[in-house]
Amino acid sequence: MLRVTPSCSIPLDELEWRTSRSGGPGGQHANTSDTRVEVVFSIADSPTLGPRQRARLLERLGPVVRATAADTRSQARNRELALERLRARLAEGLRLERPRRPTAPSEAARRRRLEAKRRRSARKRERRPPSPDAE
Repeated sequence: MLRVTPSCSIPLDELEWRTSRSGGPGGQHANTSDTRVEVVFSIADSPTLGPRQRARLLERLGPVVRATAADTRSQARNRELALERLRARLAEGLRLERPRRPTAPSEAARRRRLEAKRRRSARKRERRPPSPDAE
């Protein structure tokens, strides 16, 4: 089972695995093993997801989610990395945005802001050269 959130787990048999040769330099016969791993999860076809979870994921991620890994030379380690990236993507897609509650600044915060503006203004005023009519 792939544990996405406490309320969402996906059986590993719903995931589709693909392997291919990792790209990059290396010579004529280098890296002949298929170490690049891609894991594909079909949100639209998954019987495990609830209706609200499916709707949220379809809206945010689309009908199919993919994650790839070609970071290491080991296919097993790349499988772990791809699975973790898929889990993170799904978790982010399921995350609920908390509604923002607008607040007003307190009286003390307003006073501090204005006092800081006065100090900054005075500092800049002191930096100016003396005006010729002030003599």
